[in-house]
Amino acid sequence: MKNMYAPWRSTYASDTGEGKKEGADKRECIFCHQLEQNEDKKNFILKRFENSFVILNRYPYNSGHLLVLPIEHFGTLNELSKTQRAELMEVTNQSIEIVSSTLKNDGLNVGLNIGKASGAGIPSHLHIHILPRWQGDTNFMPALAKTKVISFDLGKIYQELKNQFDKL
Repeated sequence: MKNMYAPWRSTYASDTGEGKKEGADKRECIFCHQLEQNEDKKNFILKRFENSFVILNRYPYNSGHLLVLPIEHFGTLNELSKTQRAELMEVTNQSIEIVSSTLKNDGLNVGLNIGKASGAGIPSHLHIHILPRWQGDTNFMPALAKTKVISFDLGKIYQELKNQFDKL
């Protein structure tokens, strides 16, 4: 496998794992920490709702990769109340609509990774991935060089999406 220079991922790669541990509590969770900071622009938080929030993934798999999370620090769906689960799904639906209308993607991957074995990078705080996809967004780089290229300005995408979330 070859490497591609991606300095924006250095913070994540060098993280000690405090927010990533399977049983990390609220004090160790990066998402809870970002919520408490009340610096939404700095942390790429697009919108806060009563029981959930939407954040632009700082380490995206593709341009416009969002996360929808409950505000409460829970790792599984069944820990949420019915009201929290319902809002989480409604916010996910609204987020899908905003991503699609703003970024003009051709498709989406939407999903949950529950537990460390599923691939969850931060398994202690449940989050739904909304991953925009475009025809041809997989090219020769991953196939031949095992390298994914993401060419976009995180700040610009944040502002484009934020303008739409502000209308909710």
